[in-house]
Amino acid sequence: MDRRSPAVNIDTLIHARWIIPVEPAGMIYEDYSIAITDGDILDLLPTARSREKYSALDEYNLDCHAIIPGLINSHTHAAMSLFRGLADDLPLMDWLNYHIWPAEQRWVDAEFVREGTQLAIAEMIRSGTTCFNDMYFFPDRVAEVSAECGMRAVIGLIVFDFPTVWAKDADDYIRKGVEVHDKFRYSPLVTAAFAPHAPYTVSDNPLQRISVIAEEINVPIHIHVNETKDEVLQSLEQHGKRPLQRLHDLGLVNERLLAVHMTQLQDDEIALIAKYGVNVVHCPESNLKLASGFCPVHSLQEAGVNTTLGTDGAASNNDLDMMCEMRTAALLGKCVAGNSSALAAHKVLEMATLNGAKALGIAEKTGSLKPGKAADIVAIDLSVPETTPVFHPISQIIYSAGRNQVTDVWVAGKQLLKERQLLTINQEAILSLANDWQEKIKQFD
Repeated sequence: MDRRSPAVNIDTLIHARWIIPVEPAGMIYEDYSIAITDGDILDLLPTARSREKYSALDEYNLDCHAIIPGLINSHTHAAMSLFRGLADDLPLMDWLNYHIWPAEQRWVDAEFVREGTQLAIAEMIRSGTTCFNDMYFFPDRVAEVSAECGMRAVIGLIVFDFPTVWAKDADDYIRKGVEVHDKFRYSPLVTAAFAPHAPYTVSDNPLQRISVIAEEINVPIHIHVNETKDEVLQSLEQHGKRPLQRLHDLGLVNERLLAVHMTQLQDDEIALIAKYGVNVVHCPESNLKLASGFCPVHSLQEAGVNTTLGTDGAASNNDLDMMCEMRTAALLGKCVAGNSSALAAHKVLEMATLNGAKALGIAEKTGSLKPGKAADIVAIDLSVPETTPVFHPISQIIYSAGRNQVTDVWVAGKQLLKERQLLTINQEAILSLANDWQEKIKQFD
C-alpha cells in the first residue's frame, strides 16, 4: 500500500545541475531543484525528491545549468544607455563638463528617461541582473518602467544644488524626491533611496536635510564619493577636509550610506567606514575606463566593510554587464591587493548578490536563494565550450562565463527571460527607439 503524501501543488519547479544559493557561503547543491509559489521560494531539495513532493504548473529541466540568485547592480544611471559611446577616452571632469552635462541639458526629458531605462533594463535582464540601484532624473519614470517590465529597482531620488530639467534647486529636488518615494512606497518591486549626486555638487545644508529625512522615511543614501584624486584636492581646497570626512561631519556616515567608487581611500578612512557600517559600491570597469583609481576592495573586506558591485552608467562603462563586472572585480582585486587569494570567486558572487541586497536594505526579500525570499533567479548554461569542463561552477561563472550564457531569468517568480528571449519587453520596439535617439543626438554631437 502506497502511503506517500499527495504531491503539493505549486507554481514553478526548476530542476538544475547546480544550485548556488549564496547562503550558506560557498555552498553548491548538485542535481537540485527549487520550488516556487506565489512569487517566493518555497523549498530547495534534491531533484529526485522534488518530483515526488511537488506538482507544478510550470516545470523546467535545466540539466546543464547553474542557478544563482539574480544579480544586483548597485550603481547605475540607467537612462544614460542612450549616451553609450558618445564621449569616450576622457578624464571624468572633462567627460562630465564638456560632453555629458551639455548633452543632458539638450536631450534629457521624461521621454528620454523612460526609453533609455527600457533599453537599460532589456540589457540588464539579458545579462542576469534582476535588481538595479539607479541615480538619474525623472525617478518616477524609472520606477514606472521598472514595474512595467517586472524588474526590481531602487530608484534614486537625485539631488543637486543647481537647476536641471527635473528640479530648480536643492529644496525642489528633495520635495519631489519625497513625493516619488510616497507614490511608490507600497510597490512590491520598487523602493527608493536618496541620491545626492556628489559632495562637489551638493552643499552642506541639503546634505544635512537629506540625512534627517532619510532616517525619517527609512531609505538609504546613494552618493558618489572619493571618486578621483581631483575631487579630494578640490574638497581640501574648498572645505579644508576630504569628502568622506565632510560627509561624516554632516551626519551621513552611517549604515544607510552607499558610498560609490571610493578609489581614494586612506587607512583611517577605511577604519571610519568600518566603524559606522558604511556600504561601498565598487565600479571597477568605469573606474578603469575613466582612470579614476583603484578601490581597495580586499582591504575593505578585511576590515569588515560590506562591499557591493555596480556597473555605473553605460555612458562610462560602456555596458551594464554584471557578469563581466564580476570577473573584472575579481582580477583587479587580486592585483591591487598583491594577493592571488584575494576576492575569491564565491566572495565576488556575494558582492553581486547578497551584499548588494544588504546595502540596499532589501536582504529580507532577495540576494540569496532561501525559502521565504522572492524567487529572483538566474539560470546560466555552463555546457558551452567556453565553460567546459566544469570542475567548480562558481569559478566558471566568475572567470569564464559570459552574459550570452544567461538563458532564463525570473523576478518574484515571474519569468522575464526564456531561452534568451525577453518576455516583458518588446526588444524590436526598444531597439527602434534607441536608433531614433541615435539619429537625433549625433546631429548635434
